[in-house]
Amino acid sequence: MLTIGQLAAYAGVTVRAVRHYHQIGLLPEPERDASGYRRYGATAVVSLIKIRTLASAGVPLSEIGQMLEADAPAFAEAVQRIDSHLRKEIERLEINRKQIAQLAAGNSLAVPPEVTVYLDRLREIGASERVVEAERDAWILVAARWPESIPAVMIEKHAQLENPHLVRLYRIGSEILDNDTGDDSRLEEVADIMAGLLEQASAAGEINPGEVGCYDDLSFDLLDALFLESDPRAERMLELMRERGWSGWIRPERQAEPPG
Repeated sequence: MLTIGQLAAYAGVTVRAVRHYHQIGLLPEPERDASGYRRYGATAVVSLIKIRTLASAGVPLSEIGQMLEADAPAFAEAVQRIDSHLRKEIERLEINRKQIAQLAAGNSLAVPPEVTVYLDRLREIGASERVVEAERDAWILVAARWPESIPAVMIEKHAQLENPHLVRLYRIGSEILDNDTGDDSRLEEVADIMAGLLEQASAAGEINPGEVGCYDDLSFDLLDALFLESDPRAERMLELMRERGWSGWIRPERQAEPPG
């Protein structure tokens, strides 16, 4: 006859585990002997080993009792059900592992792989890390709201980077963001480039205010707020764009008449 410590050691579990199995009714608790100790026989050892084996295999404790009492067909069915659950859990963990591996790149936190590739492209054309970080944060908002649109949008964004004016805009913007002296003398140049790009897009029919109604205002409001929060000179940029006949940032619209 074994003490609880000997039982636990033989079965390869802790005494605490044995007591927990007693508490939830998974392992019968024997009566105390004349000395006041609980003694366990061979049957208890076999039962405990079965419990440990099933638990180690991933079977929930709430299901182990039924499996121990089930006949062969019912046991096999339960095993198949648990195996299916474990397969799904493994798939989920594999996805988690891939996400964790992507985090090593630094920019892939909360953004799809297509966005990560685009951010790397921005580095290649000369965008600073501060600009890349600002872009990443914006794409986090976009990807969370419209994940299914990201692949097509990224194809378009890569094509836009073939425009030398846009490349220059990123480079000058990087120089401005990296300059914390408060000098905004180059903001005028940025505004000129932005206005020129918007004129090109408008002439090509790529700016259609009527289309934005299919998206919710909240997401665009958040993107605008992110821009304004990113740098104290953002408000000045909006003023300069209004002087050139354009209002807004994420959803730019031509003003009826540029301010005189």
